[in-house]
Amino acid sequence: MYEPAQLRTFLAVAQTLSFTRAARRLGVRQSTVSQHVRRLEDAAGRQLFTRDTHRVDLTVDGEAMLGFARTILAAHERAAAFFTGTRLRGRLRFGASEDFVQTRLPEILESFRRDHPEVELELTVELSGTLHQRLAAGRLDLVLAKRRAGDTHGELVWQDALTWIGAPQLRIDPDGPVPLILFPPPGITRARALEVLEEHGRSWRIACTSTSLSGLIAAAHAGLGVMAHSRGLIPPGLAPVPSRAGLPELGGVDFVLSHGRRDGAHEAADALAAAILAGGDRLIRGVGPRGPVNGRDGA
Repeated sequence: MYEPAQLRTFLAVAQTLSFTRAARRLGVRQSTVSQHVRRLEDAAGRQLFTRDTHRVDLTVDGEAMLGFARTILAAHERAAAFFTGTRLRGRLRFGASEDFVQTRLPEILESFRRDHPEVELELTVELSGTLHQRLAAGRLDLVLAKRRAGDTHGELVWQDALTWIGAPQLRIDPDGPVPLILFPPPGITRARALEVLEEHGRSWRIACTSTSLSGLIAAAHAGLGVMAHSRGLIPPGLAPVPSRAGLPELGGVDFVLSHGRRDGAHEAADALAAAILAGGDRLIRGVGPRGPVNGRDGA
């Protein structure tokens, strides 16, 4: 009743909220994406997306379809692996940025390990910039992290808006230096925060620096300052800084999967990448308030 190809297309659109970006991820024409979604909606007898020329959103039925699509595709992959007799083996060095510490990524990794018990999975949690450096040096096989504005490397998982966040009771003096809570270099959100403040002539001071997201969150909860963060991953207890603080817009951020050298680990890396893409919406849904995605488009 539900074709795997149509379900994969549905998940790609649901995660990117863009027919154009979904087509780019899948390597197909945008008309093919539209056709797959239309056929899936016909099979379900329900509308899964609301869309116009500027915006794509999941309907209530679309939200329900997410879980079914993941379950069907996972069963399909397990059946294919069983009957083809292929079992992945070897060591897979996977890097994930600090952004995913408090998300449901562990659930995706647990499912991967259950489906591929003979893969020795090594997880590195680090800053996005550091992970990309290690990938380029051949020290990692697959990375899930942010990429800098203007970069084109990697496979887009989703795009979100960056926003300033802090403790709900925090008050920022619009005429004083902005107290910043930052990752150290080469943190991508750090670079973006300093860049936009300099561009707008806004003075700033560093209130806290930590390599740990937990450390930054603790400083934010204590009211030490503000931090630049993905709107879709806002930690519990923190909130976007009100516009009256006069902080400049931070723009968008891309979360991407980047592959390393095509060596003996590439099959395992491809399998984990497919699992992350299939369950990418689980990384942000239920974590924090979902913000608008820049540049969303319709069918």
